[in-house]
Amino acid sequence: MAALHQTAASLQAKLLPTIRISRTTPANLSFSATFPSRRLRLGHLRSQAATKMSTSAAGSYAAALAEVAASNDTLEVTSADVEKIESVFADPQLFDFFANPTIKVEKKLEVVDEIASSLSLQPHTENFLKILVDAKRIDIVKEIVTEFETVYNKLTNTELAVVSSVVELEEQHLTQIAKQVQKLSGAKNVRIKTQIDPSLVAGFTVRFGNSGSKLIDLSVKKQLEEIATQLDLGNIQLTV
Repeated sequence: MAALHQTAASLQAKLLPTIRISRTTPANLSFSATFPSRRLRLGHLRSQAATKMSTSAAGSYAAALAEVAASNDTLEVTSADVEKIESVFADPQLFDFFANPTIKVEKKLEVVDEIASSLSLQPHTENFLKILVDAKRIDIVKEIVTEFETVYNKLTNTELAVVSSVVELEEQHLTQIAKQVQKLSGAKNVRIKTQIDPSLVAGFTVRFGNSGSKLIDLSVKKQLEEIATQLDLGNIQLTV
C-alpha cells in the first residue's frame, strides 16, 4: 500500500496543467499479434467479449482482458494488476483527470506510462489501459474492475469474501474466515478483501455469495441491535 500511496503522490505533478507534455504515439498498444491495428483491436475486443459475457461496455472490456490474460497464462498476475489499478483510480483527482474530455489523449497516455512503471504492471495490462484511453472509455475503469473480479472468480471457481472490521484483523484470523467461507460456499478458492468499518463497534462481518447476498455478522453492533429488539428499544439510537 505504501508503494501505491507513493505512486499517487508522484502522479500529482503529472496532473498539473502547467506541465507541458510532448505529442507522442504509444509504441505498442496491441495485446498480441492477433490485434494488428488499433481499430481492429477495439472491434475485436467488443465483438468477442460481448458474445461471451455481459452486454455492458464494462463487462465486455473486462471479459476481453480476462481472455487475454488466460491465453497468456497470466490470469493471477493480471488480477493483481487490476487490484493495483483499483487502488490508484480511487484517487478522485486522478480519476477526474482521465474522465476530463478536454485533456488530450497523448497527455493521458503519458500518465498511463507513469502508472504502469510505478506499479510494475504487465505489458498487456498497460496496453489495456491505453486502449481504454484511446477509445475514450477510461471513465468506466472502476466498473471494469468490478466486472473483471466477477469474470476472474467464475474462471477460477473463487468466492470473494468482504471482511469488515473496526481494526485490521490478523492474518491467522483471515485464514480461518477464508476456510469457513470455503466450507459454506463450496468454492475451490476464496479471496479475502478487507475494509475498516468503525460503526461495527467491535467484531467483524463477512459478506460473500452473489453480490454479497450472504452475511456472517459477528459484530458487537449486531449484538446490541438484537438486545435492543428483545428489550423493545428499537427506536433508541445507540451511539458509541
